[in-house]
Amino acid sequence: MQIASYDIGRIALGLAGLGLALYVLVGGLLYVFQDKLVYRPYRELQATPADVGLAFQEVSFAAEDGVKLSGWYIPLAGSRGTVLFCHGNAGNISHLLEVAKGAHALNFGILLFDYRGYGESEGEPSEQGTHLDAAAAWSYLVEAEGIDPSQIIVIGRSLGGPMAAKLARDHRPAALFLEATFTTLPDVGQELYPIFPVRQLSQIEYPTLDFLADVQCPVLVAHSRDDRLIPFAQGRRLYEAAPEPKAFIALRGGHVAAFRTQAKVYNAGVEEFLAQKLGW
Repeated sequence: MQIASYDIGRIALGLAGLGLALYVLVGGLLYVFQDKLVYRPYRELQATPADVGLAFQEVSFAAEDGVKLSGWYIPLAGSRGTVLFCHGNAGNISHLLEVAKGAHALNFGILLFDYRGYGESEGEPSEQGTHLDAAAAWSYLVEAEGIDPSQIIVIGRSLGGPMAAKLARDHRPAALFLEATFTTLPDVGQELYPIFPVRQLSQIEYPTLDFLADVQCPVLVAHSRDDRLIPFAQGRRLYEAAPEPKAFIALRGGHVAAFRTQAKVYNAGVEEFLAQKLGW
């Protein structure tokens, strides 16, 4: 029995050591390869606005560090404003044709652009780089197209939320919309990998919550109660942190998909926000 107990103890120690080694290994991989986990760019454009009956202009502009970016400007004659749309992680602008149609349905023109490394934009994505890219898109609308900032609504969806929030902080658009967005990226990572110290390992922050503190325009936050990627509670925290005037739209459905499956609910909420908070 003594030999058996000794063997069991040795095996237990060995398994514990193996478990610790695996834990450290996986944690190390999360640290080293977090760029690959955060960014999932698609290069190939699968369609254009013309495929859904929208007239558009192919546009290009350079970020402050010289990286050339690509996008589609889809104006609308007689529109009440223009949307600058900061898209989410996976995909590229060719996956946003429903967004463009939705903007036109609400009587808005729209600029869709790809961050560096996405679609036909040059370079590789990074936190600093994507913020430079969003700033370049803003400059394009204001300087190249001559659009008054008071007529621009900045929308950030999912990963695009912090880019949109920083733009709204640094400039003063008509309004900021945050769709299915997180408080900070480490907060999301901690939800996805709860057994690892993600907040300590993270080199990428995207602090949407911090940017919101200094925003000086009306804010609309929309989030699905069923979102399993970015918890509904994070959307509520963003709403609570946003300055007045503000509004919140609760949806049902999966992450991002809710904006398609509940488009009528979302659009009705947008119209109410525009009327009550902007007088549009």
